Amino acid sequence: MASPGPDDLAHLAPTPEWEQALRETPRHLFIPDRAWTVNQGLIDRTTDSDTWWATVYTDDAIVTQIDDGNTELTNDSPWATLRWSSSNSAPNMVFAFLDLLDPYPGDRVLEIGTGTGWTTGLLSAHLGVGHITSVEVDDQVSKQAAANLERAGYAPNLVVGDGAEGWPDRAPYDRVHVTCGVREVPYAWIEQTRPGGVIVAPWAPDGSGGHKLRLVVANGEAVGRFHGNAAYMLLRAQRPELLPIRGEARESTARVDPRRIARAGRGFEVALAGLMPGVSAGGSDHPGGEHRYALRHLPSDSHALAVRESEGGEVEVTQRGPRDLWDEVEAAYLAWVGWGQPERGRFGVTVDASGQHVWLDTPDNRIREMVV
Repeated sequence: MASPGPDDLAHLAPTPEWEQALRETPRHLFIPDRAWTVNQGLIDRTTDSDTWWATVYTDDAIVTQIDDGNTELTNDSPWATLRWSSSNSAPNMVFAFLDLLDPYPGDRVLEIGTGTGWTTGLLSAHLGVGHITSVEVDDQVSKQAAANLERAGYAPNLVVGDGAEGWPDRAPYDRVHVTCGVREVPYAWIEQTRPGGVIVAPWAPDGSGGHKLRLVVANGEAVGRFHGNAAYMLLRAQRPELLPIRGEARESTARVDPRRIARAGRGFEVALAGLMPGVSAGGSDHPGGEHRYALRHLPSDSHALAVRESEGGEVEVTQRGPRDLWDEVEAAYLAWVGWGQPERGRFGVTVDASGQHVWLDTPDNRIREMVV
């Protein structure tokens, strides 16, 4: 299959501001010969070039590294137990974030997470390589990104380092473009952004499915709202350590059906981040009709599991650790219901030197951590 022409790129739907950058920065230059997608599994340019080309120009995220490069990409890899650690994000997600970034000509941009280098290249095409600094924690990923960018004709400033610390050497920045999920927005990014500057990031306070967050910096803090869904690999400095569940079990029954909490929607997810910061939570249906809702707070080593059997009846709850997380999430859910079940669009985040704060409707109406 030949390299795609202009008509083949139309379905990626960039806005007019980014269409030229897309044409000057073709995605295939940033995809390795072997990669993996949820829809296609392993794609291999040497054995099936047609599938490789077709997949590269779909709106799929393409995984380019797992397990921090310690495990080879194959269809036999145990995907359920390995962490995806680098990828080329889905094009429409990339351009959605670039639209939120909205850089002006001459803006200086700090990118957190170089990855394959594709978004770095798009920014370089749009603003010029001299305006772009991109930080990548993995030296091998950064080295490959540099080669990809050179092949595309770009040589921006690439840095190997912890993105949570930003890159103060070239501050202040007008825009900060984050390509990895963050549980908490590092204050270093605010310190390195010019007043009036913008930070866009996939905000994932529970470490899983996240939200597009756009912050504007002023007076030593950053304030902003949410703009839809986003699912990205976490900033490596903020990955939770996976520990075995331990501690003496405390048994009880639930007041609230866990399905109601699991399906409350994205507004409740944001509220929960304010009411129970640092807690990971989620529910899922299992074969046979059973529903299980689990919560975990790793700093305190607390855990809770609520199980609703398919035939109904009492919901059994097991809690471990110093916190009664199920009691807390019930109280959080009922508080959210009492507020009128506000949707995600009514919430926002402020980041200042004291930390990260979720608010409802206005920045002066901060949500206070739940105390049960």
